[in-house]
Amino acid sequence: MAGIDSTQTVSTTPLPPRSIAARLGITSVSREQLRQRYTQTGSKFVRIMGADVHYVDEGRGDTIVMIHGFASSLHTWNRVADELSRDHRVIRLDLPPFGVTGPLRSGTGNIETMNLPTYRRFIDTFLQALGIGRATFIGNSLGGLISWDYAVRHREAVERLVLIDSAGFPMKLPIYIGLFNSALVRVSSPWWLPEVIIKSAVRNVYGDPRKIDAVTLRRYVEFFHGEGTREAIGKMVPTLDFKEVDTDVLKALNVPTLVLWGEKDRWIPTAHAGEFASRIPGAKSVMYAGLGHIPMEEAPERVMVDLRAFLEQRVKAPSL
Repeated sequence: MAGIDSTQTVSTTPLPPRSIAARLGITSVSREQLRQRYTQTGSKFVRIMGADVHYVDEGRGDTIVMIHGFASSLHTWNRVADELSRDHRVIRLDLPPFGVTGPLRSGTGNIETMNLPTYRRFIDTFLQALGIGRATFIGNSLGGLISWDYAVRHREAVERLVLIDSAGFPMKLPIYIGLFNSALVRVSSPWWLPEVIIKSAVRNVYGDPRKIDAVTLRRYVEFFHGEGTREAIGKMVPTLDFKEVDTDVLKALNVPTLVLWGEKDRWIPTAHAGEFASRIPGAKSVMYAGLGHIPMEEAPERVMVDLRAFLEQRVKAPSL
């Protein structure tokens, strides 16, 4: 299997300038513009719960489902997915209300609140729509929570589980997310949210912010400024109370599990890596020196070493 080049290719083409209104977040980026700019080879859409859900389905073999974290997108997996799709079928999606997908909407057009019960309904419906009966799940941050929760609820459907800086245990929300617990921010953010705040948040999730290229930074900004996304985040954040999440169920989870974590994660305490590894029977844990909250995006070549070794292990059929 070929390895990942450790030097990321960065476009030298200058990015088109954004207007002052766009940079201040006074205007939003339309869903159509996001489709035009950020769909890629293999992009598909499926209608679920009032939204056209953006996903990429590529490769052949046993199935891997990748689920990104808060305010991210399927693009965070690009380089890891390129490698894994050589030997596996890899499915990754833009969770609502993020990425190209954007918010879910009710029958009357109102934006849905994305709490854990809603994400449960969403991910179950998505996987049923694609006919996925059994897969390996790789989840980062919020996507990690969705992944392990799915494994708990559908144990026979999960072959392996990889948790990368996963959410789930009680914690103080990162300041950039916690801002949305303020009623003033929730009211004002759909009409005014300077891109400098978003850029600062993105730099904060990297262990070494110098690794972020301008194209990646622009993508995060435009997705956050996507039509309806800020309003949806304002509804979502007050529901993110991890004290209500039952992590004791992890002790009964009989799924081969790998826990990966960035040593410089500023969003979720590194101690939570040990909590997951100690609760899930037989789980293995790897801590990456110098990396932050999204190690698979920051240093995919390092993460791939551990993913390859884990995915090549033989797995026993589940006992029913």
